[in-house]
This record gives sequence, C-alpha cells and structure tokens, in this order.
Amino acid sequence: MAAAGARTRLVRLKEDLAELDGLVIPGGESTTMTMLMQRMGLYDSVRQAVRDGLPTLGTCAGMILLAERISDGLPDQPGFGILDIAVRRNGYGRQVDSFEADLELAGDERPFPGVFIRAPIVEDTGSTEVIARHEGDPVGVRQGSVMALAFHPELSGDLRLHEEFVHLVEGRAS
Repeated sequence: MAAAGARTRLVRLKEDLAELDGLVIPGGESTTMTMLMQRMGLYDSVRQAVRDGLPTLGTCAGMILLAERISDGLPDQPGFGILDIAVRRNGYGRQVDSFEADLELAGDERPFPGVFIRAPIVEDTGSTEVIARHEGDPVGVRQGSVMALAFHPELSGDLRLHEEFVHLVEGRAS
C-alpha cells in the first residue's frame, strides 16, 4: 500500500484502529484470522469500524470475512456480514491449485494480473458492484466504501487496485 501512496501501520489491538483512514484485511486462513481477532478482542471493534464506514479492502480471506454469506465454512464461523455477497471458501481449490490469470477490471481495458491462492469463489454478488472478473465470473466487488478481491493484488506488481483503494480512502477523508 505504501507504493500506492498510503502510510501504513499494523493493527493488532483494538486501540490500533483509532484514527485510521482505511483498513486492509489481508489474505490468510479465514477461520484462524477470526479466531485470533476474537481472542485479541479485535473482532467486534473491526466489524463495527467497517460497518461505521471505515474504507476497507479485503483480499482473499479478507473477502471471506467481509461476506454476509459463507458456504462451506465451519458451522459456527462468523463473518462480519458487511458485503452483500455469498462466497465459497477455497472455491478455486487447494494450495496446489493456485494459479495466475489475466483479469478484466471494470472501466479498464488493460488486463490485471490476478494471483489466486486457495481463493474463494463469489457465488452471489447480491447488490454489490462487480469491479473485477475472471473468465466472466466475479472476483472483485465493491459496496460503498468496502472493496473485496478473491485474489492477491499485492503479489502482482500492478498497483491499480491499491491506488483505487487509496483514492476511495482519500475521497472519504475529504
């Protein structure tokens, strides 16, 4: 994000959320991330901050956490319930099924190099705006000040989506 013009800091405690202009929820393992956030007392604070309008970018597991509906998750796996989407965890397969592919970005004719690692599949986009597609299927959505991507843009070397998020944050701050 720094390469896209943002100043960054880690969020490990709920106090770290104070005075943030935007939040990135990265990839990883969504059930473990949820469990750790709950254990650290961060889960409810993050969910409330995003519900209150904090611009947020979720990638891969971050998309899963932001979704209203999660299929094939653990029966008691909570999501933040922020985005009107349904996702299926690891929908593109296991770690060995990871791949790279050119993606279509809304409003941009240049392909975007998508990196998919145990990525979720978006099964229903609900009322969200689709901002990225892979072979016609949605892999990136936006709803208000929240963006979510099924892939890892930070591994692509292409800053367009990070820059779009920084502009979203700046637009809210002004």
